[in-house]
Amino acid sequence: MERKLFNIGSFKPDSPFFLAPLAGITDKAMRSLCAKQGASLVCTEMVSAKGLWYGDRKSQVLLDMGKDEGAVAFQLFGSDPEIMTFAARTLKHRDNVVLDLNVGCPVPKIVKNGEGSALLKKLDVLYDVISAMVKAAEKPVTAKIRMGFERGTNTAVETAKVLESAGVNAITVHGRTREQYYEGRSDWQVIADVKKNVSVPVIGNGDVFSGQDAVNMLKKTGCDGVMIARGALGNPWIFRDARALWEGGELPDPPSKEERADMLLRHFDMVIANKGEHIAVREIRKHVGWYIKGIHGAAALRHKANTITDADEMRQIINKIKI
Repeated sequence: MERKLFNIGSFKPDSPFFLAPLAGITDKAMRSLCAKQGASLVCTEMVSAKGLWYGDRKSQVLLDMGKDEGAVAFQLFGSDPEIMTFAARTLKHRDNVVLDLNVGCPVPKIVKNGEGSALLKKLDVLYDVISAMVKAAEKPVTAKIRMGFERGTNTAVETAKVLESAGVNAITVHGRTREQYYEGRSDWQVIADVKKNVSVPVIGNGDVFSGQDAVNMLKKTGCDGVMIARGALGNPWIFRDARALWEGGELPDPPSKEERADMLLRHFDMVIANKGEHIAVREIRKHVGWYIKGIHGAAALRHKANTITDADEMRQIINKIKI
């Protein structure tokens, strides 16, 4: 396929494949591993702009960056233009290359506060929020949206046009509504429709579970980039695979059991270094399940990993993947 690159304001990614923001998952370790495998932009977990306003330490910690993450986007959620202005100004001297607004989170407590996907129903507020961020950020501002709020609705083009008029530098489109969460299929036609109706770069998102899926999304929708979320869970190699196909090469062999175990151990050690053993042992459990998916005996290993509280025992379990 034809290799096309694009700019997000002043940021020039070297491939069209990005790691999506995932709450509780895309921490420093996850971002670093995916960047090393070829993700040209990696996103933080979503961070409360209100938390930054009130000096919440947890919000600041989510924005800590490591040395090996490559290009990083900070994703914020919020709905108050004054608070978003404060957050953008506070972060403008940080090393992130992009500031992203979450307009898609379907979680009830976020929606009840008028944030996340609730902004899909308040386009006047969305315009004011993005305008405020653009004026204050001094770096590219993007937004991640869903196709609509209620099941069966499609307001993606309308929302995208509002974002474009507010000065956004790129738009990520997920082809499901808020009410769908992750049910059914992501409607890639929605991504194609947005691409046809705005002039800023459009990044597709939803149901990309392999390198071939990523390339197919580029071909079928005409989108500029692809943001990979669940497809990267336990599989940072998805970015390597996508880049290889995009560059016209052959699809690399899938990672062996030994490679999976070694990557998982590296992941575990990085989380320990960042958060300490107590937290790392508990956080790595879900990753164990993702890394060993499809391996013979995975269910028993996953069950065992979910009961372990000691780091050395966890390493022993991970090493059993190789057997």
